[in-house]
Amino acid sequence: MLSSRPAPSWVAAAALPLLLVVGACAPAAPASPAAAPPPPDLARFYDQELRFGSCDGYATTAADEAVFASRPDVECTRLEVPLDYADPGGPTGRVAMLRVPARGESQGSLLVNSGGPGGAGMGFAVSTAAALATSAVTESFDIVGFDPRGVGATAPAVECFTPGQYREGDTTTEFIFSAGTWTPDDARRLTEQCAERSGGEGVLASVGTRDTVRDMDVLRAALGRERLDFLGQSYGTRMGALYAETFPQNVRTMVLDGAVDPRAGNERRLAQYTGFQQSFDRMAADCATSPDCPLGTDPARATERFQQIVRPLLDHPVPYGDGRQFTYTDTVNATIAALYSPASWPAIPRGLTELQDGDPSRLVRLIELFAGREPDGRGANLTSANLAITCMDEQRMTPEQTADLRARIYAMAPFADPGRGTDGALDACTAWPTAPKATYPLPERIEGLAPTLTISLTRDPTTPYDGAVRMSEMLDGSLLTVDGDGHTIAASGTNPCVNQVVADYLQTGRPPADDVRCAT
Repeated sequence: MLSSRPAPSWVAAAALPLLLVVGACAPAAPASPAAAPPPPDLARFYDQELRFGSCDGYATTAADEAVFASRPDVECTRLEVPLDYADPGGPTGRVAMLRVPARGESQGSLLVNSGGPGGAGMGFAVSTAAALATSAVTESFDIVGFDPRGVGATAPAVECFTPGQYREGDTTTEFIFSAGTWTPDDARRLTEQCAERSGGEGVLASVGTRDTVRDMDVLRAALGRERLDFLGQSYGTRMGALYAETFPQNVRTMVLDGAVDPRAGNERRLAQYTGFQQSFDRMAADCATSPDCPLGTDPARATERFQQIVRPLLDHPVPYGDGRQFTYTDTVNATIAALYSPASWPAIPRGLTELQDGDPSRLVRLIELFAGREPDGRGANLTSANLAITCMDEQRMTPEQTADLRARIYAMAPFADPGRGTDGALDACTAWPTAPKATYPLPERIEGLAPTLTISLTRDPTTPYDGAVRMSEMLDGSLLTVDGDGHTIAASGTNPCVNQVVADYLQTGRPPADDVRCAT
């Protein structure tokens, strides 16, 4: 299960929020110096002219086709970038992007990222523009989304599995949290599959976030911008923070929503699964008010009851469809997908009730929606891209470290503990052909940066609030605290308080003078 993805598009909007406190805007920040010229051997990439046109042929999923068709004014193009910035004369890639023109006079482009790792950005630009349809943001900015390296319509894209494997659910890429015993041979086979279906080991080495932020700076220049305006959520906040570290003088505004902890490496997973357990407990308490709750009417025993329902699937998965098997890990993954937003919590007890009756279809659909897949095996390459980007972003772990991490995760999230111990935990990136370009930890402080705005819900299940506090401190920026449950909020347009703070900041470049709070 991917633990830092954007909330699925099927999550319903939250109730209208209340404004608690909004501080006055801070004084204008001193003007930043102009962007430094690129190295001569990269000039041809920075100087390229983008030619936006029809988005025909850019959609890689049925969902994208529908989203693109909903906005006849959208425009698409591709940006040429070196696969390896150390070898700009070598092979190149083409970053796919989509632009939704501003409703009024444009003051520039707002680059947006949906999260992941592995989330596509083109459709996210359309959904963000729709959600903010009456906002000053879409009045004043073109909304530009791009598919990061290895993702979606960007070429080359990473793919580790066949449509048949997707249909059969044979797409495991997580060997630490997933129940089971994994070996180095499993990691080797997975890596070989990815290389074979993605264009070779060189492609697998090219998709790290540190290379993607280099692409973002080329994109900034190609869009004709001296400095970048950026809104990233979830993993997109890692992307934004790395851009700020690499090109601090090139930032105009930066909104980081659902921020990752910039100081935590693999340890951050402990905080994530602690958050999932807390959301599980609140979901179970809501469920317990109904006499037919499959988790029982005593919230204190909900974890025990969940284990009683799902652990038998370790040895006896539920058959469904055309010879497919719904497993223990599938059930846990579906549950975590629904924990991202309170609006989707009711799907968990309903799905568990149906599962006990031999029908896992609701839980199957949760997994498919979360991963962007269709029942016929078509869909997004999020699962494969997530693995590849993670392998290039994070330090490898030894078998001893993975066993320890598995034990600690199960202790933090006992609802998902299969009760089989820690044997067989493995870093799935063990056989990856290239060492990572690590993205953690980031510096204590980033100097020379324009004012930034970090946003976090206080009960975020996957990027906990404390990490957002550290992100805002590292950037020496402002923090917008949103009291409530859920993961990310700015791009949804559901909270007038958040909407106003974000719009004011993006337009003026001035965040609130003091840290502010909104309520859901």
